[in-house]
Order: sequence, then structure tokens, then C-alpha cells
Amino acid sequence: MNAAVRRYAGRLLLAMLMGFVLGALLTELAVQFMPESSARTFFTTSISAAFGPLVLDLVAFGITLGPLVLNLNFLSVLGALVVLLAARAWL
Repeated sequence: MNAAVRRYAGRLLLAMLMGFVLGALLTELAVQFMPESSARTFFTTSISAAFGPLVLDLVAFGITLGPLVLNLNFLSVLGALVVLLAARAWL
């Protein structure tokens, strides 16, 4: 893999991570400020996928990561799309 492809992949991963953080913020704002309605239910209902825990046990030390959970909802996808569209010149 050459340097340009690795740089593009790293920037894409960073942009998607920033988008999911923006989507999580939008989800929390929707939960906080939207009245109880079908629109709020649509925007804030999420699908969760979990992986883990991942355990690395060596003789000198041990480390446990996890569980890693991905919560995906409409506002998370929307936040990722907004950041990717805003950052497409940077990618």
C-alpha cells in the first residue's frame, strides 16, 4: 500500500469518526429537546452491535479491551454524511 492510499484511508477513517461523534451529539440533542413523538422515536432508535471483550494476557502484564459497541441510528449516519461532504476537498 503506498503512502497516498494510506493517507486517504486514514483521513477517511478520521472523517467518519468525527461524523459519528457529531451524530451522537445530534442524537443526544434530539432526545433532550424534541417532544415525545414518532419523529423522535425514528431519529433516536438505534441498532447496536457489540464485540468483545478482547483479552491479551501476557506473563508480565495483561490488558482487556471492550466490549466495543457500535450504536447506529439515523442521526449518526446523517452526521457522518455531513462531515464527509464537508471534508471531501480534504480527502
